[in-house]
Amino acid sequence: MLCGRWRSCRRRRREEPPMPAQVAAAVALPPQPAPQDTGSKRPGLRALKKLGLTEDEDVRAMLRGSRLCKIRSRTWQKERLYRLQEDGLSVWFQRKIPRAPSQHIFFVQHIEAVREGHQSEGLRRFGGAFAPARCLTIAFKGRRKNLDLVAPTAEEAQQWVRGLAKLRTRLDAMSQRERLDHWIHCYLHRADSNQDSKMSFKEIKSLLRMVNVDMNDMYAYRLFKECDHSNNERLEGTEIEEFLRRLLKRPELEEIFHRYSGEDRVLSAPELLEFLEDQGEDGATLARAQQLIQNYELNETAKQHELMTLDGFMMYLLSPDGAALDPAHTCVFQDMDQPLAHYFISSSHNTYLTDSQIGGPSSTEAYVRYQRDSGGEHSWEPSLGASVPTVGFLGATWLSLSISLMTDQLADIRAGGLILLYWLLQQLKGRVLVKGKKLPAARSEDGRILSDREEEEEEEEEEGVEAAEQRRWAKQISPELSALVVYCCATRLRTLRPAPVPPQPCQVSSLSERKAKKFIREAGNSFIRHNAHQLTRVYPLGLRMTSANYSPQEMWNSGCQLVALNFQTPGYEMDLNAGRFLINGQCGYVLKPACLREPDTNFDPECPGPPKTTLTIQVLTAQQLPKLNAEKPNSIVDPLVRVEIHGVPADCARKETNYVLNNGFNPRWGQTLQFQLRAPELVLVRFVVEDYDTTSPNDFVGQFTLPLNSLKQGYRHIHLLSKDGASLSPATLFVHIRIQSS
Repeated sequence: MLCGRWRSCRRRRREEPPMPAQVAAAVALPPQPAPQDTGSKRPGLRALKKLGLTEDEDVRAMLRGSRLCKIRSRTWQKERLYRLQEDGLSVWFQRKIPRAPSQHIFFVQHIEAVREGHQSEGLRRFGGAFAPARCLTIAFKGRRKNLDLVAPTAEEAQQWVRGLAKLRTRLDAMSQRERLDHWIHCYLHRADSNQDSKMSFKEIKSLLRMVNVDMNDMYAYRLFKECDHSNNERLEGTEIEEFLRRLLKRPELEEIFHRYSGEDRVLSAPELLEFLEDQGEDGATLARAQQLIQNYELNETAKQHELMTLDGFMMYLLSPDGAALDPAHTCVFQDMDQPLAHYFISSSHNTYLTDSQIGGPSSTEAYVRYQRDSGGEHSWEPSLGASVPTVGFLGATWLSLSISLMTDQLADIRAGGLILLYWLLQQLKGRVLVKGKKLPAARSEDGRILSDREEEEEEEEEEGVEAAEQRRWAKQISPELSALVVYCCATRLRTLRPAPVPPQPCQVSSLSERKAKKFIREAGNSFIRHNAHQLTRVYPLGLRMTSANYSPQEMWNSGCQLVALNFQTPGYEMDLNAGRFLINGQCGYVLKPACLREPDTNFDPECPGPPKTTLTIQVLTAQQLPKLNAEKPNSIVDPLVRVEIHGVPADCARKETNYVLNNGFNPRWGQTLQFQLRAPELVLVRFVVEDYDTTSPNDFVGQFTLPLNSLKQGYRHIHLLSKDGASLSPATLFVHIRIQSS
């Protein structure tokens, strides 16, 4: 039995005009097979045609392929054949290695940006011999390196730039149902071994393994024969469509739909409103139900009569309106007129590094990626580099002067209105804040900073490698740069005891994770009060040579605003950071809870009081989970789902379902996980899917993290992300969520 607000008997329907019998019959019919592609019966081209781009000249040129030169260095420059696959969403390329060529693909959905000309670090350094008009850069999501390419002609380069842009735009516009439809046709193309557009039972079994399901042979063959109306041991045309419809059935959604639709098997607007009210939807009205029908119903006859079929209901639940993340929170919705210290601010550490802290490569590309991931409106790339914690909705760029920058660039910015008279966040819009140490009045003849030796020794002992590195770079700061540091003056935070002279709002303290944890442990509430009006930056210990991360949650619990992480290292810590800043338009600024903003707050994360909220999550099913090893078609995942709570220590918990054997396509659980929460305003909820293994640690499949306050109740889909934060569409979890306050 599925959870929810069940009724022992169905409520009386709201008064509504009777539906004509012929209309009910028309919209209640099972979905008809899609018309066949007369231009080409190949599943791959049918998939591409669904994108509506088969006649586009740029896409057709990409289908034919191009010999593009890949640039890695001045000496490593190799020509390869690149060709768009017939699915329209992957690019095949071949590289020559001794004895035998190897073939690879990359996916359009993993592309973050396509740049023309010498607009990457690689092409600026190594592409000088090629005309910019022939050059393009494909930047990928996550940690994958850029692909710097040179085309034989400027026109061929433009065909790839324009073609990829069209494919990416079409992909972004696709609904979840369209993505699923396209996804399955892509696998049909791969499973059709002889490309005759007919599927034998052997090819159907291959298809099932490709989509991550190990179905019993007898059941699979019975399903195959039920669709083989021509009785020739081959499925083709409408028979394949029927097989796919049976394969993609969602019994759990049908059960919910029929509970509300009654005998006529269609939802009227009042019945849909009843479902929305049971979901706990804010602002559920009849007009809202009518709008959802217009937005998601596929059957025009049903839409004209304000009715929703099962297909339309599935479309709605797979859409952003049916997702776990509140759509209203995807825009800037919080008060942006509060002091800067009242916000969590997305922050990175040593942004220029792409790997380890010691000996790892550095790149200005890391800045571009970071600013892009932070929802930045623009990208300013300094000549020598800086630590750029955030560029967001406000366009307020932070620069930490850990190394010297071009003084004339910053002087121009200062002349353009850098210095501000107010500290309210909204008033910083369009400004650049420079954070750094001010040079002391006394300096040596060679320009080095003169500092108290005892303070240096104390800093060295407490901060170790990080402090030594900071002092080394501080010696290079020029007087002109120091003069720009006005509102974010770096200062040491030695104690939380009241100082003889109250600290100024323009002072910012930087603490290692070790020092911050010491303050949290020894003076929790005093630290929170300090952070209610002062900015605090926390950075990873210099001993984290591999660019590993600490959990940011403990620092957020104490109100620290700038919790800096190594963005180059994926893991649950970066998932938490992405989840924290997923909301508020992903602008990089999230308003802290009231208990962390009040100057006289008594909140202590170590003693948050009794439980205030009960979170109940029923994990129902999953859909189209990705294969972990595409090279091993017989490898099928055994998925389990874990729900993690990250918040104050008393709230932190993790619970998981059993695993489902050999089914990543449509596994079912129906298990309930419940959590008692004491400080719900700080909670992040992380949904994780793993592949169970009896002899080694489970393998990561996908995850999604979001704040509890942005989690919608009722039946919801969780749209999973990869380890690098890229979409795994159409992979989803289907859950029921209930949040009850004490």
